[in-house]
Amino acid sequence: MLYSAYDSTRQLANATRHTTALTRSFLGTMSGTGFQWPVTKSMASHLHFVDFVTQPFDKPDYEMSSVTVDANVIPVLEDVMLRKPFCELRSFTRAGSDAAKDKILIVAPMSGHYATLVRDTIQRMLEDYDVYVTDWVDAAQVPVEAGRFDLDDYVDYCREFMQLLGPDLHVLSVCQPGPAVLAAIALMSEDNDPATPKSMVFFGSPIDPRINPTEPNQLAKKHSLKKFEENVICKVPSSRPGYGRSVYPGFLQLTAFVGMNPDRHRKAYADYYSNLMSGNSEAAQSHEKFYSNYNAVMDMTAEFYLQTIERVFHKAEIANNAMLHRGRVINPGAIIKTRLMTIEGEKDDVTGQGQTRAAHGLCTGLPAEDRLHHLQAGAGHYGVFSGRQWRNEIAPKLVQFIST
Repeated sequence: MLYSAYDSTRQLANATRHTTALTRSFLGTMSGTGFQWPVTKSMASHLHFVDFVTQPFDKPDYEMSSVTVDANVIPVLEDVMLRKPFCELRSFTRAGSDAAKDKILIVAPMSGHYATLVRDTIQRMLEDYDVYVTDWVDAAQVPVEAGRFDLDDYVDYCREFMQLLGPDLHVLSVCQPGPAVLAAIALMSEDNDPATPKSMVFFGSPIDPRINPTEPNQLAKKHSLKKFEENVICKVPSSRPGYGRSVYPGFLQLTAFVGMNPDRHRKAYADYYSNLMSGNSEAAQSHEKFYSNYNAVMDMTAEFYLQTIERVFHKAEIANNAMLHRGRVINPGAIIKTRLMTIEGEKDDVTGQGQTRAAHGLCTGLPAEDRLHHLQAGAGHYGVFSGRQWRNEIAPKLVQFIST
């Protein structure tokens, strides 16, 4: 029902956008003849606004064609190293780089947005390393014949990618995947896997969501698993390859994201409209760049979403040393060689202070010199892996830590 309502809304938006395009084309013809009344310019700006807010936001491009190192522009080669039903392991390698150097695996969140959300993280790490990213696939695009994908599968994917890339590997876990990444590395450590990563870095991850719970943490705890299943799980409609698959739709997650800070988003769009009307194209383009990525969302399989709610937020399994992977107990204390860094934002309203740092209390096999915690003053959730503070303050500390 929800998906049908969403598709109907999209069809209405597309019809509006088509009408807008015709009107903009007419105004463009008038401008071409020198007809430049102020009201015409204002109408064109208004139509530009309508066009942007009604467009479908598909998966963005990574736009990672080059990286600048010591004032030298180095081409970046993008490829898919491994394709799996629910994820592509995407590589970003610098042309002419030394293949023997350590590598970075960024485990991107699968929590509604595409992996392009970590574009800034990729760009900065490319200055020092070749980078690999878990490019999660929209569950609505995966046929039901491909089978299920749950939290145990997520751990398996992470471990498989680490084995493929290791042992000269550093793993960066951005937000949501923290417990799964910690579990995968604990299993590899206990098995003396030769591909076990050299270091693991957790950005704003809910290792222990009971600490300083935020609004999303409280929402997850407030409702029963049955209520989530009854109210937010949908079947993919016949218009998509994943027809019949049970999913948590990305558009619901986006609604939840926006609902956390409605005034902030309302102001952002009001400023965007004002900038269009006043001709401030640079500010308007900045808005479009951010929201083209922010508004692009993907579906998650129902089993992965519900297990994450239950096992990460309801039961805090990894924090309680009670997490099982296919019947096997996860023991973070078995990690003795993979160095640990945790990064938190002072103003993170998604993952509260202390939730990520909790990993240090679990990894009891690591000596003090192999650990580092960094709290970034003034940073929100996204600020710990993107933006000015990430690039200028956090990334240098991270590179120094993993290079030691």
